[in-house]
Amino acid sequence: MERHTRQRQAVVDALAGSGQALSPHELLERAKTAVPSLNLSTVYRQIKGLQDAGQIVRVELPGQPPRFEMAARAQAPATTAPGDAPQATRHHTHAADADAAASSDHQPHDQPHHHHFHCTACDRVFPIHACPGSMSDLAPPGFEVQHHDLTLRGRCASCVSGASA
Repeated sequence: MERHTRQRQAVVDALAGSGQALSPHELLERAKTAVPSLNLSTVYRQIKGLQDAGQIVRVELPGQPPRFEMAARAQAPATTAPGDAPQATRHHTHAADADAAASSDHQPHDQPHHHHFHCTACDRVFPIHACPGSMSDLAPPGFEVQHHDLTLRGRCASCVSGASA
C-alpha cells in the first residue's frame, strides 16, 4: 500500500468533491488548489495508486479519453483498509446492485452497477445511479448478454440553464 501524501489527498479530495468523472487534466486543475506545486505526472501516479487500491475507477466512454471517479465503497472515507481488493481498470462496468441483482448483464466487480450522463455542451460526465435492468431482450436470439454500459448524452442542468460549468 502506498503512502498517504498531501498530493494523494488533494487528488482524492478533488475527485470526491466533484461528484463526477474527471480527466487527469481536470483532476490536476482541481487538486492544485490544495497543492499548487502538483504536476500532471504526479496526478497520473496518484491515479494509478488509487486505482490499485480500489479507491477510484476508470470511466471509459466511446470516443472519449479516460476519466476517473470515486469507487462507490470509497465515497465516504478517503482511505482503503489493508486487504481491500484492487479494482479492475480495463473498463467501467460494475456488478449489479440490489435492484439489478437478478440480471446477468454485469461483470463480477465489487462496485455498484451504474451508468453515466455525458454533457455534450461542457463535456462533463456525471454518474447515473439507476439502471433499466437486463438488456437480454435487446440481444439477438441465442445471444447471452454478460454486461452492459449505458451513456446518456445531452446537456447537463448547468448548461441547460445557461450557467457556466
